[in-house]
Amino acid sequence: MVTHAAMPGRRGGGAHARARHHGRLAWALPLVLGVIYGFYAAFIRRDGGPSTGGQVLLGLVSGVALAALCFALGRIQHSLPRELRAAAYGALTASAIGFLVSLTDTSVLRSTALGLAVGVGVLCVSYYAFYARET
Repeated sequence: MVTHAAMPGRRGGGAHARARHHGRLAWALPLVLGVIYGFYAAFIRRDGGPSTGGQVLLGLVSGVALAALCFALGRIQHSLPRELRAAAYGALTASAIGFLVSLTDTSVLRSTALGLAVGVGVLCVSYYAFYARET
């Protein structure tokens, strides 16, 4: 009698419907993050002096790299378990912050420590968020 409630239904479209549902945000968020990151990297490297082609190139390359990594992580995040997904977000954030701190001409230890601290914080917060959402 109640078999129809337990039977899995067919969803129309499959992967195409999911891509259409998350299409704008999947492209817009990495793009905005990449643009902001690139501008900030070029601004840090500028250090109050005139803008040069090398600074613009550094900002462009670092922004494109971050946008590509964010887009790739956004595409594969649903296939990862929550621990590995949180570690991926932590590692991406740690490397991005560590690189920005290294542009300020501080020591390697300071950029590593600050990147690691921020990455561990992001790992903890994202793990908690993923755990709370899935349970």
